[in-house]
Amino acid sequence: MPNGQISSPCVNVCAVDGASGMCVGCGRTLREIAAWSNYDEPRRLAIMAELPARMAAAKKNTAE
Repeated sequence: MPNGQISSPCVNVCAVDGASGMCVGCGRTLREIAAWSNYDEPRRLAIMAELPARMAAAKKNTAE
């Protein structure tokens, strides 16, 4: 990312679901959020690629 910025899926909806342990806004775990700035860009991008599936699975589980 330019200007020293790092990629982030954050959408400023920061609340963790107690059942899944994931942020309801972006889908990251608390551990991932805490370590995000220490991850290298390939790792951040890999996690970000997983987030849509995580969010869909979490949404499906809450609908059941």
